Order: sequence, then C-alpha cells, then structure tokens
Amino acid sequence: MDLKTVSALRRLRLVSAPEAVSFLVLLLCSVLKRTTDFNAVPVMGAVHGLLFVVYVLFWADAWNRTKWPLKTAAWYFLMSVLPAGGFFAERSLRRAQDDAVIADRARREGVINA
Repeated sequence: MDLKTVSALRRLRLVSAPEAVSFLVLLLCSVLKRTTDFNAVPVMGAVHGLLFVVYVLFWADAWNRTKWPLKTAAWYFLMSVLPAGGFFAERSLRRAQDDAVIADRARREGVINA
C-alpha cells in the first residue's frame, strides 16, 4: 500500500471511535428525553450526524484506495450503523494500517519484492 492509502485508513480509523461514542451518547440522550425533562437530542443528533457523514466520506475514500472486496467494505459500513460498531472498526483498521506500514517499510528496504 502506498502512503495515501495508509493515510485514508488512518483517517477512517480516527473518526470511527468518536462516531461510535456520539452514537451511544445520542441513544442515551434519547432515553433521557423520554424519561426526564433533559433534551439534548437536537444537539447530539447534529454532532452524530456530522460525524456519520465524515465517516461515510472517509469510508468511501478508503474503499476507493484500498480496493476492498464488497464484503469488507460492507462490513466497515455496517460497523458505522451499529451502536459501538465503530470501536470494532477502529481496532480492525488499526491492524490493517500497521500491517500496511510494515509492508511498505519492508518493500522500501528490499526485504520483500512488491
């Protein structure tokens, strides 16, 4: 993988955990709205919506650059719509990013042939 591909994976990884947190907080705010007088759903909905849009844009960029199979791309998208799924996506993306960096360094040092 080239540096731009690793960068795309990194961007997607960095937005996946905050997107998951915002989703969980939005769910909590929804429960609080119905059980108390506290209503933070409009604010939290906007925050989560923005993070979701950023996640989808970064997901599309990463899919385009990495040439993931449809199954892998669908799995990462599914993780964005499941509560706490972003945490699992972040962990998987961190591994993929680390593997790509190691492979790129090995290729540059002539350890493996590209």
